[in-house]
Amino acid sequence: MATPPATIWSDILGQVRLNYPQLARGWFFELQLTKLEDGVLHIGTRNHAQSDYLQQHCRAAFTEAAQAATGRLVSVTIEVEPVQEDHPEAVLSLSGHSDQLLLNPDYTFDNFVTGPCNRLAHAAALAVAEEPGRAYNPFFIHGRVGLGKTHLLQAICHAIRKKRSDTTSHYISCETFINDFIEAVELGGLHRFRYRYRHVDVLVIDDIQFLADRERSQEEFFHTFNTLYQSQRQIILSADCSPSEIPSLEERLISRFNSGLVALLDRPCLETRMAIIHKKAKLRCIEVPEEVIRFVASRIDTNIRSLEGTLVKIDALSQMYSGAITLEIAQEALGADSGRAVKIPSILEAVSKRFDMKVSDLQGKKRSKAVTHPRHVSIFLARQLTSQSLEEIGGYFGGRDHSTVLHASRTIERQADEDPQLRALLDEIASEVKNGAY
Repeated sequence: MATPPATIWSDILGQVRLNYPQLARGWFFELQLTKLEDGVLHIGTRNHAQSDYLQQHCRAAFTEAAQAATGRLVSVTIEVEPVQEDHPEAVLSLSGHSDQLLLNPDYTFDNFVTGPCNRLAHAAALAVAEEPGRAYNPFFIHGRVGLGKTHLLQAICHAIRKKRSDTTSHYISCETFINDFIEAVELGGLHRFRYRYRHVDVLVIDDIQFLADRERSQEEFFHTFNTLYQSQRQIILSADCSPSEIPSLEERLISRFNSGLVALLDRPCLETRMAIIHKKAKLRCIEVPEEVIRFVASRIDTNIRSLEGTLVKIDALSQMYSGAITLEIAQEALGADSGRAVKIPSILEAVSKRFDMKVSDLQGKKRSKAVTHPRHVSIFLARQLTSQSLEEIGGYFGGRDHSTVLHASRTIERQADEDPQLRALLDEIASEVKNGAY
């Protein structure tokens, strides 16, 4: 069959960008719809890097879009089309085309809810957006999944583009940087790659921890970092842990990441979680009673995405029942049993009895191993079983700061991964506390 009309291909690309914005890339316009034959839609790419990305991440999305656009049950195959020698600009897709992540219009500073868990990171992000390259450079945000790192990165990008239209910014994932570098090496286009990344005013990279174990990519990023830093260009990075905790990251990169401001995003406290639900409900134009907001906030303490997902489920159930959102609907969405709230004093009592020591020792200043290990266990369980912030947990342990609490928790987590007996002990204590034994 002849090559399908351009309108079909345009429709397919449009549906992919609309329904799967997180998959869309700037170089999609380079793809070609070569033919539709025997129920198979053939998509041509310029190089193997593009082909690999589509194969691994986008096949299902393009298949769905193709079936919708053609009205037929077709499948999709992805092939590398030879690059024409008389088009030198096509040798490398980095020659001027953007592969930036799409900005979510809701991820602005106005829609970001602040609290004790994120106040420093939020204030620093505002300062960076106001004076790129001057306030905090580099700016490094870290925290667990779903706590708002991407929201802050995109809020900075939105603010810079709004206030400084002449500023060139580049917002990408670490995976994109690595893939672009590999593609540049394979196709002999390192000069284009370096020009692209070293001549921007603001470079924003999400999930920089994926540089781990990538020696050549780390080497290239080191020189890119130095070039931007020395010319006072803003560098903004995010990761799921602090620079020193990224495995196999070179010391010189750790040193440079730590040379600016490193800000932690912690789990939100109850009041912050309630404010987040308020904000998310407002963005969705739905009314949620205060008792429902408090109920959901008290049950979901892991991350913001879980809160938003629960709100979506509650809204869907209310529409199914053709009624307003009620506490009963929220309970159905989360399960009828609201569970027993775990308190830190209960954890302290359980750990003190298990290790045959006084609660006052766990909260005191002693640093002997006999006391430090149980104290770290208590802090770890407090992080796992309660909704308290790092600062709030530290208050129960003699006013220790958030970095001490985080270090203690992660120490036990690493030890438990290597010691099955410790993992079993943690599970036993957690079960006792949850069941109300203390």
